[in-house]
Amino acid sequence: MSDYKWYVIQSKPGQAQRAANELENQGFETFLPIIKVEKLVRGTRTLREEPLFPGYVFIELSELSSNWRPIRSTRGVARLITFGDKPAVVPDDVIEQIRDSVKQQAEISSLEPNQPVIIQDGPFSHLNAVFMEYDGDKRAFLLLELLGKWQRLSVPLSAIRKA
Repeated sequence: MSDYKWYVIQSKPGQAQRAANELENQGFETFLPIIKVEKLVRGTRTLREEPLFPGYVFIELSELSSNWRPIRSTRGVARLITFGDKPAVVPDDVIEQIRDSVKQQAEISSLEPNQPVIIQDGPFSHLNAVFMEYDGDKRAFLLLELLGKWQRLSVPLSAIRKA
């Protein structure tokens, strides 16, 4: 079993991407989950990429073989998150869940009108539908054929996936 574990680094304000890049340049394995967020900029809706956890970067280190000293002096890094005097460990399954949800969000945020989708949750689970448009940042309008007629319904984005 590997002695590598995931830890959390707090970055300096607005420098999470820089911290991740600098750490990777030094040979460390990092994970900075990025999601697309719809923002209103000068009255226009635009998609922007932002860190899921602003100000934090995950780093995979070994207590035995990793050199921890350069982390503190890395550009963009403020500190390693600790509980008392021990670095805070993030379980591997939590990192995997974050990766899965970021991947799913990326797929959902790239839906195009008239694209087939599958409803995963709710009363219409396992039914095919057609994506029409986003209904805010957490829901979508779909067309679903029921009893020979097309019905328009709004469902949470988390309940659909690409067909």
